Amino acid sequence: MTTLIKLGGSLITDKGRPRVFRRRATQRIVSQVKRIRALEPRRRLVIGHGSGAFGHVEAARYHTIKGVHSEADWIGFAKVGQAAAELSQRTLTEFVEAGLPVIRFPPSALLQASGRQIQSMDASLIARALDCGLIPLVHGDVAFDEQIGGTIVSTEAIFAWLVGPLDVKSILLLGEVEGVLDSGGRVIREIRPSGLAGIKGMLGGSGGTDVTGGMAQKVTEMVDLVERYPDLEIVIADGGRPHALVDLLCGQGEIGTRIRSG
Repeated sequence: MTTLIKLGGSLITDKGRPRVFRRRATQRIVSQVKRIRALEPRRRLVIGHGSGAFGHVEAARYHTIKGVHSEADWIGFAKVGQAAAELSQRTLTEFVEAGLPVIRFPPSALLQASGRQIQSMDASLIARALDCGLIPLVHGDVAFDEQIGGTIVSTEAIFAWLVGPLDVKSILLLGEVEGVLDSGGRVIREIRPSGLAGIKGMLGGSGGTDVTGGMAQKVTEMVDLVERYPDLEIVIADGGRPHALVDLLCGQGEIGTRIRSG
């Protein structure tokens, strides 16, 4: 069974300040991954992370998601890629120094986009890494785009592409909120496709700079994903909650918002 885990930009960076890495928050997640590997050694994990205060700041400055055409645009494209890579390297370092076999797969080297959508992505090497007992690390990244030159793809879009090839059964999206909140600030414990229309008006954007959309877009994309893969379950939860990752994967408690097909 393969599980995809996203460490949101709001969790591992300070989205209010450029290029501030939350090392202690990341280390708390790393320690939980180590525990999960000990408790469930056969579980296959892929880690992804957002760009937070790194890539999103540069992307907003250069409007990279809208297309890349001029020399100045391509300089911006490179800067966005560099910022995303910097955060990814810092995240990777925490995992490897903790003794976990994490290996980085930069999406910009694996995929081709068209019209801001992933058109192709080679998942074979990620699958090979899993077969070898490694933990692949991916992240939101720049991408070449057949229609608009270049763009940005989100971690969620990359995860969506990986569900089929990697036989993914669960996706955990960890941020700094308890889950999807209703208009009264209460956690919506479950979302199904049939109920999406009734809650759309309650969903907001994202704290800090985020060029790939906030909660509303995330929920819509994830509902679409469970419709395409009915056996898939997605959880949106607070990654800063003590033992959140262990609780979610080892069945110790019902936390966050679960998105299911039926």
